[in-house]
Amino acid sequence: MSTTKSTSKTVGKGGSQRVRGQRWMDEHVADPFVLQAKKDGYRSRAAYKILELDQRDRLFRAGAVVVDLGAAPGSWSQVAATRVGATGRVVAVDLLPIDPIVNVTILRGDITTDPVIAQMDEALGGLAVDLVLSDMAPNISGIAAADSARQAGLVELAIEQSLRWLKPEGVLVVKMFQGVGFEDCVRQLRAAFKSVALRKPDASRGRSSETFAVARGVR
Repeated sequence: MSTTKSTSKTVGKGGSQRVRGQRWMDEHVADPFVLQAKKDGYRSRAAYKILELDQRDRLFRAGAVVVDLGAAPGSWSQVAATRVGATGRVVAVDLLPIDPIVNVTILRGDITTDPVIAQMDEALGGLAVDLVLSDMAPNISGIAAADSARQAGLVELAIEQSLRWLKPEGVLVVKMFQGVGFEDCVRQLRAAFKSVALRKPDASRGRSSETFAVARGVR
């Protein structure tokens, strides 16, 4: 009897997950930012997050040097390459493969490892960085506290790595999750940078806990 009850629960849970997955897919297909991304040639709707942040915070300039952490599938790098132009430089890195992007140097690997850091240094060619972008996120488990904690670890990583390359007046844009570790991350950002602004772009889904920090001026 207990076995039957357990099996019934499992089927019910699986059915619920399928319903949620189908609901997400239906919403995704009809999402205006998804449709616009296809029209504009961006690889994901995330492009409009960084475009809005740029409009508000003036992130890019022609000739700037940009590092894009957690860049796959590459929409932020697409925006960056267009904004900095042929005289700028964009270096993108991710554990996942990224299809080629014009005027972007793409690296694959773990940015915490010495070989990838060496590749990054080589790609930058000794140039100091104007802007570090981090849209890094963990594989989402659906458990809010666990996901927030893992994201906090990625924020700490982004801060650490950005300080390796940024100019004194440089900028870090980093994705954060509201929840466990959020306030600690804000404190770390404020300790490392002279100003920190928190943003929620229109392209960030309302139910999402993601927030973006724009941190300026290395202390």
